Amino acid sequence: MAPLSHDEAAALVERTRAEGGRVVFTNGVFDLLHPGHVRYLQAAAAEGDLLILGLNSDRSVRANKGEGRPIVPEAERAEVLEALACVDAIVIFDEATPAEIVAHLEPDVLVKGADWPVDGIVGRDTVEARGGKVVRVSIEQGYSTTSIVDRIRASKP
Repeated sequence: MAPLSHDEAAALVERTRAEGGRVVFTNGVFDLLHPGHVRYLQAAAAEGDLLILGLNSDRSVRANKGEGRPIVPEAERAEVLEALACVDAIVIFDEATPAEIVAHLEPDVLVKGADWPVDGIVGRDTVEARGGKVVRVSIEQGYSTTSIVDRIRASKP
């Protein structure tokens, strides 16, 4: 399975809804995949029947996190994430935020980490305007890509 184009993802949303399914969307960088990511994605998938993951492109990650990120290129991040049973489809977005892809897909449920304030969740207005809901999932403490990178850098002689 390769990442879907925005239009292919929209067609998948339509098919899922036609079959009575509920579409869940979440997004992120998912650089250096760790147990916190996996648990988060499993919780997101439990909110519906189809989980579409919006993956920040390499350019988008650099714009948001600075030079040196991502560590893992988008094609490789997508390949690893697609291997998870809880992820049904991936769509890569190049913008700074997922606002456009959320507006295009109009998911039934938008999932973000509980570290995001409700009023800071991009796409919330779009989802709630069509009767959908926003779910904030707790974040596993002790896991972060930044802390992994920091440990690697600290271990260098």
